Amino acid sequence: MKKKLLFVINTMGRAGAEMAMLELIRCLPAEQYEISLYVILSQGELVRELPSHVKVLNRTYCDTSVLSEKGRQHIHKTVIRSFFRNGRWFRKLFHLIAVAFEMKKREKFQLDKLLWRMISDGGEYPKEEYDLAIAYLEGGATYFTADHVRAKQKAAFVHIDYGSAGYSRRMDKNCYQKFDRIFAVSEEVRTSFLQVYPEWEAKTGIFHNIINRERILMLADREGGFSDKFEGIRLLTVGRLTYQKAYDIAITVMKRIKEAGYKARWYVLGEGDQREVLEKQIKSLGLERDFKLLGAVDNPYPYYKGCDIYVHATRFEGKSIAVQEAQVMGCAIVASDCNGNREQISDGKDGVLCGFSTEGIAGSIISLMEDEGKRKRLGEEAAKKRLENEEEMQQLLDLL
Repeated sequence: MKKKLLFVINTMGRAGAEMAMLELIRCLPAEQYEISLYVILSQGELVRELPSHVKVLNRTYCDTSVLSEKGRQHIHKTVIRSFFRNGRWFRKLFHLIAVAFEMKKREKFQLDKLLWRMISDGGEYPKEEYDLAIAYLEGGATYFTADHVRAKQKAAFVHIDYGSAGYSRRMDKNCYQKFDRIFAVSEEVRTSFLQVYPEWEAKTGIFHNIINRERILMLADREGGFSDKFEGIRLLTVGRLTYQKAYDIAITVMKRIKEAGYKARWYVLGEGDQREVLEKQIKSLGLERDFKLLGAVDNPYPYYKGCDIYVHATRFEGKSIAVQEAQVMGCAIVASDCNGNREQISDGKDGVLCGFSTEGIAGSIISLMEDEGKRKRLGEEAAKKRLENEEEMQQLLDLL
């Protein structure tokens, strides 16, 4: 008999956690596991890359990006539908009001986190019982799996610096007590999670993202990548255009680099809700030719291959898939010295950790720009890092 596994995730957009889950699913033999997937917002383009044997439980599904105009319209419809589906309107409304007041008190209002509980309660509840249900993201996926999925065993994944990301006990309503195992993607992510939930220390372990090195290297050799024939230093960042990724700081760094007289260009692969704001900032600083927002691409690996320095100067981090991909590609990496980045990079050995400021980031980038030998050495060391983690998979399968 095949074991029945259910994965639950918020979206299937092209982002780090979604890519990591897709790689995890690819590692599970179809002859041993009957795999189902439920997507909380019922949309995202990565659904097209699922193995053919995976069953998507959503009755309707939108395979456009959550960041496209069509995708945003679909999200609005999903939110409205979720409020009315399955009843409990007053309960949903009360929770919205309570969490909104808490966010206002903390001066950290985040609409997505405010709505996750309501959206999960208004989802399509599966009728089957599963051998193992896996909530692969915080928020909606975790709430849904805890409250509305029947399974012999349940596991939850945590990918971010929990407190910095804005989650709280009131928001979660102690959902983690319903899980048999909690997996943090790094030691620092585990530490930050346990600062909020110290009582779950015994059942919280580490499950590093699974990266397919051979697949990345194969895709890097395909057509694509830079096409502008620029002959200076190429800087690359891959990630959504969000507050966390600190592109507003990166733009000021690029201005500093240009004023110092260096021939460089910064490219960003990703989409997000801050595009319009960032475009205005780029224009106001006269950086239209120097800081390029290229949008999301299906195959980012030729860009990694073609860049001189990969920059990941984020405000906070869990464990970045983009950094791992840059390491596979042997990139010289500059990253901010914060949780997550600190755990992935050994400063001065396989990358550079810098202070989170315009001066700190610019200084580290300029230092590497001036030292081709150091870039080569850091890239070679980064490519040696051990990224495959077969024992991680066993932790999950042990629950069966």
